[in-house]
Amino acid sequence: MPIPTNFTTPQRLSAKKRAFLQIQEWIIDGTLKPKEKLNDADLADALGVSRTPIREALQLLSAQGFVEMFPGVGTQVTTVNQEDITKILPPLSVLQALAAEIIAGKLSKESLEDLKETNAKFAEAIKAGDSFTALKLDDQFHQIIVDQANNPYITQAVEGLLPHVMRLYFYKAIILTESSIDEHEVLIKALEDGDKNTASEVARTNWSRAIDEYFTDQKSH
Repeated sequence: MPIPTNFTTPQRLSAKKRAFLQIQEWIIDGTLKPKEKLNDADLADALGVSRTPIREALQLLSAQGFVEMFPGVGTQVTTVNQEDITKILPPLSVLQALAAEIIAGKLSKESLEDLKETNAKFAEAIKAGDSFTALKLDDQFHQIIVDQANNPYITQAVEGLLPHVMRLYFYKAIILTESSIDEHEVLIKALEDGDKNTASEVARTNWSRAIDEYFTDQKSH
């Protein structure tokens, strides 16, 4: 089980949370590959923590569907099914649509400017072919909307789904396109104008469109 050595994790988090976030990141980006067996002692040494927070982190990752735990046998990374995009994006799109509907007409000028600036940077990354930066900025754009909705239940549900979206991106199931730039602009205007219906519809489409794009791409190969 190869473990990177040149990484940093926030020190103010609990040992369990640090372990959880780092192992999750390695699974998402493919550093820890599907079906790879995880050794809690090796992970503990790499992260500089005891085996207890590693085991607790693995239990959380198991609950999220990133690892499988076999009592008395071991723990391994789950496989990636690209077609899970049809299971992950629909509920996420509904949550994002609801968040947009809640905040339409209620955003401060500062928040609207944050959205506009983030989308401008997103557009630059897309046009430069920097898909990883674009992904981070897309996440940041939508996170502003979720945060402003100020609904902990929406936030918690979105946080549970987004890591799976990130993993699908790294495994080529999700591809960001220039269409998102225009959709973000329409969404910002709807939020600014207080147009709840348009804000909700565009937010939903912006996420669910990736499903059609995935299957279109599959047919072309």
